[in-house]
Amino acid sequence: ITRTMTRSGSESKAIVTRKGADAELSSMVEQRYASVVLAAPGVRRSDKGVSLGSGEVLVVIALEKSQNAAQVSNVQLRGVGDNVFQVRPEAHIVAGRPARPGTDEVMIGRRLRGQFKGLQLGQTFEIKKNRQAAVVGVFEASGSSFESEVWADIDTVRSSFGREGLVSSVVVALDSAAAFDRFKAAVEGDRQLDLQVEREVDYFEKTSEGTAMLVQFLGGAIVFFFSIGAMIGATITMYGAVDGRRREVGTLRALGFSRLHVLTSFLLEAVVLALCGGAVGAVASLGMSFAEMSMMNQQTWSEIVFGFEPTPDIIIGAVIGGGIMGILGGLLPAVRAARVSPIAAMRD
Repeated sequence: ITRTMTRSGSESKAIVTRKGADAELSSMVEQRYASVVLAAPGVRRSDKGVSLGSGEVLVVIALEKSQNAAQVSNVQLRGVGDNVFQVRPEAHIVAGRPARPGTDEVMIGRRLRGQFKGLQLGQTFEIKKNRQAAVVGVFEASGSSFESEVWADIDTVRSSFGREGLVSSVVVALDSAAAFDRFKAAVEGDRQLDLQVEREVDYFEKTSEGTAMLVQFLGGAIVFFFSIGAMIGATITMYGAVDGRRREVGTLRALGFSRLHVLTSFLLEAVVLALCGGAVGAVASLGMSFAEMSMMNQQTWSEIVFGFEPTPDIIIGAVIGGGIMGILGGLLPAVRAARVSPIAAMRD
C-alpha cells in the first residue's frame, strides 16, 4: 500500500494545500491564490514559459460495485486541468482518448476498470445526481494510487459539487528536487496566502500511514497464528519421525554417536523440511503478483486498489522464517530423540 501511494509522488514536485489541512479532501484554496503559487520561484516552466502546475479539485463519489449492485464504495474523483499529462508525466492513456476540457467526459485509472458499475470504456455513470459522465479513456500511472481515481475536467467537478473559484490543492513541478526549499519558503512566507507546502512523495506517504499500519497489524496477527500452527504441525511430524526410528536411534547410539549428534541430525531434518516448505510457499506467492486487492484508505475514505508485489527481500524473509519455525518446531522432538536409551531402543 505504501509503495502504491508513494509512487503517486515525486521528489521534484510539490503539493500546496490550505494550512492545517491533513489531506486534499479537507483543503480548499482560492483559485486566485493558485495563480500566485504557480508564479513562485522554483516552479518549472515549459518551452513556452508556462508554469508546469495546476490546481486540482478532489471529491469522493459513491458507486455501485460491478459484481454486487447492493455494495457501494467510495471512489476519488479528481478535477484536473488540460495540462495534467505534462504535470504528471508518469500518467498516460492506454485505451481511448483524453477527456475534452469543458465536457462531461472522464478518464479512469486502469485498476478501476470494471470494478464499479459504469466504469468501463464507452459506458456512463452518475458523478452527481442527474449528471451523467461518459468514460472516454483509461490511463496508467506507473502503478500509483492515481490508477484508483477518476479524472474529469476541473470545471465539470467544480460546477457539480459547488466548488466554483476553489481548488483542493495546487500541484507544481519544480526545477529540481533541490528547488523545493526555495519554493516552500516563498509560498509559506507569504502570510496572505495561509498555505502549506509538502513534497508530493511525503504527502502521499503520510496519507498511506493509517491504512498501512492497519494492514501490518492484521498481517502480523495472521502470520503469528499461522506460524504457531506451522510449528505445532512440525512438532507432531517430528515426534512421529522419532517414534518410528527408535531402533535406528538406538543403533546409532550403540555405535558411538553422541546425544548431540542425534539431536543435531533430527533438528537438521526439521530445518530442511521447513526450508523446503518455505521455498514452495514463496514460489507459490509469485502467483499473487497478478492479483489485485482493494480496501478503504483510512485517510481519504475512498477505495484504493493495490497489488501484491513479492520482492526478493520478502521471499528471502519467508524462507528464513520457515527455517526458524523448523528449528522451534523440531527442537523438542530432537531432544526426545537424543534421550533415547540405546538398550531400551534395541529391546523395542
